[in-house]
Amino acid sequence: MIIGILKEELPERRVSMLPETVAMLNKMNATILVEAGAGLAAFASNDAYEIAGAQLVSKEELLEKAGMIVKINAPTETELNGMRDGQIFLAAFNPLFNHELVRKLALQRVISFSMDVIPRTSRAQAMDILSSMATISGYKAVLAAAQLLPKFFPMFMTAAGTIKPAKLLILGAGVAGLQAVATARKLGAVVEVFDVRAAVKEEVVGLGAKFVEVEGAIDDKAAGGYAVEQTEEFRKKQAMAIHDHAVKSDVVICTAQIPGRKAPLLLTKETVDEMMPGSVIIDLAASTGGNCAMTVDNEVIDHNGVMIVGESSFPVSMPTDASKMFGKNVFNFLKLMFNSKDEFYLNWDDNLILGTCVTRDGAVINERVKAVMNV
Repeated sequence: MIIGILKEELPERRVSMLPETVAMLNKMNATILVEAGAGLAAFASNDAYEIAGAQLVSKEELLEKAGMIVKINAPTETELNGMRDGQIFLAAFNPLFNHELVRKLALQRVISFSMDVIPRTSRAQAMDILSSMATISGYKAVLAAAQLLPKFFPMFMTAAGTIKPAKLLILGAGVAGLQAVATARKLGAVVEVFDVRAAVKEEVVGLGAKFVEVEGAIDDKAAGGYAVEQTEEFRKKQAMAIHDHAVKSDVVICTAQIPGRKAPLLLTKETVDEMMPGSVIIDLAASTGGNCAMTVDNEVIDHNGVMIVGESSFPVSMPTDASKMFGKNVFNFLKLMFNSKDEFYLNWDDNLILGTCVTRDGAVINERVKAVMNV
C-alpha cells in the first residue's frame, strides 16, 4: 500500500504524521509519500521524513500515486477533484456536519474514513483523536484564561494582604473539561464543574473540584459517554444553577457538545450581563454554535468588560505534540488494515473499520452520518 501524507492549509499547523510515525509504518511494508513541506509548521523537516524512509513528492504526484491519502482536515477542492474511484481518504472531516463534502466523496466513489466518528469503545481508545485533541484544548483553555484574567489564579499571602484564588466554572466534564480541571487546580484556582452525566462526578471530585449537581438529568448509557438531549424541565433547572454559579466565577470554560448537533446553550446573555467585569469565558464549543449565547467562532468579544473567546482550534497552537498524538491515533487505526503478514486488507467485519468508514462504492454507509443526513 502506498500511503500519502498531504500538507494542511494554513492556519493549520499540524501534520497527520510526524517522521516517527512514518518510520513505524515503513516497518509494515508500506510505502510513504509526503507532500514536500507538510511537516514544516510542526517543526518536522523534509530531511527528517526522508531519514524516516518517506519519499518527498508534489501534491499532484501524491494524489496520482497514493492508494490511501491521509490528512487532518477536509480536502481542498483541488485535492478532492484529484481523488479517484476506489482511492482511500482518511482524515477527521466532521461528516456529521459537513454533509456537502460527504456527498462529493460519495460521488467521487472515494472510500473515506473520518477519525472523528470512530465508535467509542474500549478497543478504540488508542485511536480516539477527539480525546487526544480535547486534552490539548482543555489545557490551553486554562492557560488562555489565565493570560486574559486580570487576577492571579492561586491564593497568595503577601505583605500587602491576602490575594484570593480565582474561581473557575467548567461546563462539561469530558476529556477537555477534566484536563481543564487538572490544569486549573495545578495553577491554584478553585474549580466547580457542571455536567449532566452523574457518572463523571467521581472523576471531577478526584481532581480536586466541586461537582455542581442538578437533579433530573437523562444519562443515556447507550450514548457512548457523550451527553444527550435533556428535558425542558431539566433545562430550566440547569439554566438557573449555571447562572447562579457563573455570575460568581472569574472564569467560565465551556466544553459541552453533542455529536451531530448544535452545541447546547448554557450561558445566556442575561448571565453574561451579570458576570463581573474582568471575567473571562473560553468557549471550546464555538465551531458548533457555542455554549455561550454571545460566542462568535474565532473571535474575542469584550462585552461590558467580560472577555468571550470563541476558540475551537487550540490544538493548532501546539502543532508538535498535537501532530504526535494525532499520528499515533491514526497509526493504531491503520494497523487494523494490515494482516499478520503486513499485507493491506480492509476487513469490513471489523466494527471499527466499518464504523469509521463514511463513504464506499458511491454511497454513504456510516449509520450515524446517514441518520443526520436523512439518506
